[in-house]
This record gives sequence, C-alpha cells and structure tokens, in this order.
Amino acid sequence: MGKKVNPKVFRMGITRTWQSKWFGWGKTYTKNIKQDVSIRKFLIKKLIEAGVDRVEIERNTNKINISIYTAKPGLIIGRGGQGVEDLKKQIHSSYLKNFKLGDINLNIHEVDRPNLSAQIIVQSMILDIEKRMPFRRVMKQAINRVERAGALGVKVVISGRLNGVEIARTEMLSSGKVPLHTMRADIDYARGVARTTYGAIGMKVWIYKGDKFDKKEEKGEIIGKK
Repeated sequence: MGKKVNPKVFRMGITRTWQSKWFGWGKTYTKNIKQDVSIRKFLIKKLIEAGVDRVEIERNTNKINISIYTAKPGLIIGRGGQGVEDLKKQIHSSYLKNFKLGDINLNIHEVDRPNLSAQIIVQSMILDIEKRMPFRRVMKQAINRVERAGALGVKVVISGRLNGVEIARTEMLSSGKVPLHTMRADIDYARGVARTTYGAIGMKVWIYKGDKFDKKEEKGEIIGKK
C-alpha cells in the first residue's frame, strides 16, 4: 500500500484538508479542476528558487483567491510588490481569462519551517541535481536539513541515469521511521523531476513530523489520567 497510494491523498479528511476550496458541478467543476492544476504546476515551476510549499485556491462566483506558501516571499513580492503584479498578469493571461484582473487576489505567505516541507526539499534537490552535484551528496544534505528541523523520520528516493551512467537505477536513503500505514501519522510527501543533459532524474521525499490527535481525544485522555 505504501508504494501505491499517495500519502497525502490517503489521509485526506483525516489529518489533511483540500488545497482547493470551492463548489462546482458539471462542466464548471472539470474546468475549475483543470485551471487549478495548471496554475499550481505553473507557479511551482516558475517559483522553484523561492521554494513553494503549497498553493491554496478559493473561489466564489466572481472572485478567486490564490495563496502561495513559500520559504522566500521576498523573491516573489519584489520591489514595491511589482513581482506580485507581474505574476498576477501572467496567471490572468494564461489561465484565468474568464476572470477580470481586479478579481484575482494573490496572497504570499511565509512558511515557518521550510526544511519540514517535502515540496521545498524536492525543489532544492532538483536545483542541485541540475547543477550536476553528486546525487549522494544531494540526498545526504537533504536528509540532514530535515533532521535538524526536528522531523522524526525522512526517506528520499532518487532514480534515473544517476551521475550520467548508461543504465538507470534507483537509490534510497532514509533516517528515523516513516509509518505509511498509520492514518494519524502526519506525513508530508512530494515528488519532482530534474531535467539534465543525460535524461530525467525523478525524486520522491517522505517526511514524518509526528502523530496528529483529535483535540477531543486529547482532552479525554487528560481527564482520564487525572
């Protein structure tokens, strides 16, 4: 099960919630889904150096709010907010032509601990691999950053023509524990692809941050202990 199911989707509605928050039906639903996926791919690819953790999208009948959670908000905002305005115009012209430019609201939020974000770790690994750094060093550095940030476990998998060899293979490094079958486990997962001269290098990262319990259960346990 751990190899077949996305850990985020597996825990949806239990320890995680949806990143798109709106209601739609029929053709409107499929159109909105396509727009959301396209916008997320565009933002993660364009803002890879800023370290995008996630993109949350909220809609109503006339307006759309796009919230970008990033490790380096200054790179996106730019001088006097010019970067946000330029980004908004690109999104409007490419993906949201059915909205007016003034109805698109772009919010930039800073991530508290970026080294606990699987998506940010994957993006930093992609940049290092594309700079032709040795893949083992990249994997070890990523694991060390996650461990120093306070994670209970981390697993990194990288595959492809590693270091330019002729035969593709898969390498894995892990530290601590990553309980993929435990529903209450707070596991962050991300995957990405580095485009190199000798082919595509795929990578996956799992980060185990601890267990999430319902507040009511925690109160009940505390009362029971007293």
